[in-house]
Amino acid sequence: MEWAKTRSQARFNLATSGIMSVPSAEFPLPGNRLAITGPGGYGYAPLQERIAAHNRVPVECVVAAAGTSMANHLAIAAVVRPGDEVLVEEPAYGPLLDVPRYLGAKVTRFARRFENGFAVDVATLERAITSTTRLIILTNLHNPSGALITADTLRQIGALAQSRGVRVLVDEAYLEMMFAADAPFAFRIGQELFGAGENPFIVTNSLTKVYGLSGLRCGWILAAPELARRIWLLNNLFGANAAHPAEQLSVGAFDHLPQFRDRARTLLATNAGLLDAFLASRRDLEFFKSPSGTVVFPRLTNDDPDEFFALLRDKYETTVVPGKFFEMPQHFRIGIGGDTAELREGLERLGAALDELAAR
Repeated sequence: MEWAKTRSQARFNLATSGIMSVPSAEFPLPGNRLAITGPGGYGYAPLQERIAAHNRVPVECVVAAAGTSMANHLAIAAVVRPGDEVLVEEPAYGPLLDVPRYLGAKVTRFARRFENGFAVDVATLERAITSTTRLIILTNLHNPSGALITADTLRQIGALAQSRGVRVLVDEAYLEMMFAADAPFAFRIGQELFGAGENPFIVTNSLTKVYGLSGLRCGWILAAPELARRIWLLNNLFGANAAHPAEQLSVGAFDHLPQFRDRARTLLATNAGLLDAFLASRRDLEFFKSPSGTVVFPRLTNDDPDEFFALLRDKYETTVVPGKFFEMPQHFRIGIGGDTAELREGLERLGAALDELAAR
């Protein structure tokens, strides 16, 4: 996160992972109807109702949070105690490792291998569970690769978790980039299998990555009602009450979500074609390409990664996310959710940097 805040910016930024921000001219601002202070309590009712309807879950399963980052923190903190074991995918988005470590948990890894398209192997996961395992952490679509965990795999994981008394946190910040009503939403799958009250899945998400609405900090947690209540109480130590203007703006965003979804779908349809053409032209990159999402995580076959990243940034004014932040230093993450013209030029500069290193 420190690198993202201080070093990721460049003239051509391929390091962002979400859809470019919605400009204020395209957002339905409410004018002078915005109230500064709200009723407080445990959730702003209109926002709670819209999050619940959007996810097709009971409202008592919804906890609003300040973005997916705080949602993840609260969800993990509500489940994990010092000394508990937490199983985390590898490679992983860094904060999903940092939070359980910060909470004093023992972190054990299970591999999502490049050679297998970053799939989750349920048998491997089952072998990793011990008597002290409290939580399994996954991302879907996978961050950094964009790989999808299928509904069938999630059903197997849910059944495994239920039989072993373990909960499963699924960060779904990118999943709605499938733009499909039948995408494998983990909490719904858990509801169908076990009912809301016994659902082993905990899901986090927000309006940030798919809809370009990061500034609203509109995130949420979906959890079994008893756990959701515990998370609300835990949040008294952190956020207490949300910023009410942001809650009201988020309600407006949900009311116009088809508009933002169409914007994202159109942008990605164009930008994915540029990425596909670039990847097809390179013989010095190995890659797994997900059919959905905004990211790809290619592997350098020859070049020294640090030399490559320095050249790309300093001479070609372009950034990608170094794979060392995902524990795979020979890889790097490209994001395609930005402006199309900038993406086209950024990919050309990326190719030029690779060519220059190969010629040395």
